[in-house]
Amino acid sequence: MSAASTISSASVFEAEKRDFVELHEDVSGSPLWNEDLAPTSIAQRTWSTWNIAALWIGMSVVITTYTLAGGMIAAGMNWWQAMMTILLGNTIVLIPMTLNAHAGTKYGVSFPVLLRASFGTRGANVAALSRAVVACGWFGIQTWIAGVALDACFGTMWSGWNTTLSFSILGIAFHTWLAFFGFWGIQVFFIVKGLESIKWLESLSAPLLLGGGIALLWWAASKAGGMGLVLNQSSALIPTTAKNVDFWKIFPASLTAAVGYWATLSTNIPDFTRYAKSQKSQMFGQALGLPTTMTLFAFIGVAVTSATLIIYGEPISDPVVLLQKFGSIPVVLFGTLIIFLAQLSTNMAANVVSPSNDFSNVNPRRISYVQGGLITAAIGVLMMPWKLLEGQAYIFTWLLGYSGLMGAIAGIMICDYWILRRTRLHLGALFDTKGLYSYGSGWNWRALMALVLAIAPCVPGFVRAITGAKATPDFFDGLYTYSWFVTFALGAALYALLMRGNPSLKEPEEAFH
Repeated sequence: MSAASTISSASVFEAEKRDFVELHEDVSGSPLWNEDLAPTSIAQRTWSTWNIAALWIGMSVVITTYTLAGGMIAAGMNWWQAMMTILLGNTIVLIPMTLNAHAGTKYGVSFPVLLRASFGTRGANVAALSRAVVACGWFGIQTWIAGVALDACFGTMWSGWNTTLSFSILGIAFHTWLAFFGFWGIQVFFIVKGLESIKWLESLSAPLLLGGGIALLWWAASKAGGMGLVLNQSSALIPTTAKNVDFWKIFPASLTAAVGYWATLSTNIPDFTRYAKSQKSQMFGQALGLPTTMTLFAFIGVAVTSATLIIYGEPISDPVVLLQKFGSIPVVLFGTLIIFLAQLSTNMAANVVSPSNDFSNVNPRRISYVQGGLITAAIGVLMMPWKLLEGQAYIFTWLLGYSGLMGAIAGIMICDYWILRRTRLHLGALFDTKGLYSYGSGWNWRALMALVLAIAPCVPGFVRAITGAKATPDFFDGLYTYSWFVTFALGAALYALLMRGNPSLKEPEEAFH
């Protein structure tokens, strides 16, 4: 190696080291501190570009992604319009994702700890618990979907599964409950093992999940006579009532839903990037893993569903139902393994890590990361996901509804960190109950007011989406259609306005590490 290249490598290393801030003062006596919420040390920041990319592959390859484009096609889009909408939505959400991720990598802080800078040391719990409730709902839904999928697969491999365990509890067969709580228990095992076990789960599962998806696509294309025939057949998936629907009428809500799919992660991404090796690792890892995998797996869902029209004479959009069509036990067993890993890797990363930290942040001295995870798992069951899934308008209610809440939080966070503080944080003060980010009483009323005012214009449209009652002008329905974009912009603008001249923004330079 030449002297020039050695100097160049050293310069890059030093530049990356400047990306990191490490906490040197002892704040362990603070009631806001515990070992799980403490900033990661530089030695703990070991996640590479592959680890971050694998995280997104593991979270994106899931049954709900497989069926996401199908919902757009059912509304009237063709296959390539649905793909472009999903790609655009995930590219858009990548922007706040990488912006919020920066603080995690630079300061080693988790999502609820970062929230203290904008919402206050106590007010952070409002935003964090809002995120946690959404995660609990998702945890329950994904666990139920996985349980039903595994239940069907077990029944295919062993006929006695359905007949021996057929008695009902609450109107649901016992074998379904058994599969559901079996999968739930496996997730609890990973929760107890901690975040490092999730890192290895994602990294090891990613190649298998991608391989399984591509193998399914190859099977569909070869059995149906080629990809050209498959894609031509996709037009048959559009219902007769939606064939003449104007694309531009359904595009806004579908795009917002595509953004909303990962709106939650765009706020709590510091929970993961606090372990990243560098800003380059987190940015490239996310760019490689998120939009590409989401679009690819959504395309696989559309292509395979279209192929089933040719192969079986009917569209089969549920991968579990399709798996039951295969007669070979080894194939069904392999497919069951893929579904198991897909649901497990998604749920553990997307719907456990954040609420575990969020619940821990409520009382760091009494609630650890593991205890927060167990609370998440319990609430996920108590929210009765089998009821949430009954007749739910998946795209236009669930995704749109919470995307508005997440958009406002993301807007406030990004405005605070990038525009007002210009990426400078006093790391120790994040754990000081009477310090810079306490705002006197622990509550930054400006952030809370910006949050409420940003969400308010979208509430009428959300109420109508839930109840179906035409009680608001079309203007508010239009705002709700763009809910994430509306609340993100309003949250950032209102917060910037309300924070003008705030003393916490005029702290001397030496106060920042």
